[in-house]
Amino acid sequence: MKIKHLLFSYGTLQLKNVQLENYGRILTGVKDKLKGYKLDTLKIENADVFIKSGLERHPIAIKSACNKDTIVGIIFELTEDELLQTDRYEVSEYIRILETFESGNKAWLYVAKNNNT
Repeated sequence: MKIKHLLFSYGTLQLKNVQLENYGRILTGVKDKLKGYKLDTLKIENADVFIKSGLERHPIAIKSACNKDTIVGIIFELTEDELLQTDRYEVSEYIRILETFESGNKAWLYVAKNNNT
């Protein structure tokens, strides 16, 4: 039996072309919200990531001092291999952490390694 992981996406992992490039399939997921975080943007310097997304700037989640700040996104179900592929896709300014979402689900998400992005 394959291990399944839940992954929250608030950015480019929602794009079908990025999903096809990374996983070879289109993902399905459910909308969810994460409180206590806000979004900023990050200029992408990695050519492979830029080619996959077609975007020079990607959103990046930052822990907020205000619990009312909320990020809306989608929770996808990934295999272990797909989660590792996502680790390779996300650039070094991101770190993967586990959080609890409004639905009560615990899922991985990528946030700023530091809050000085």
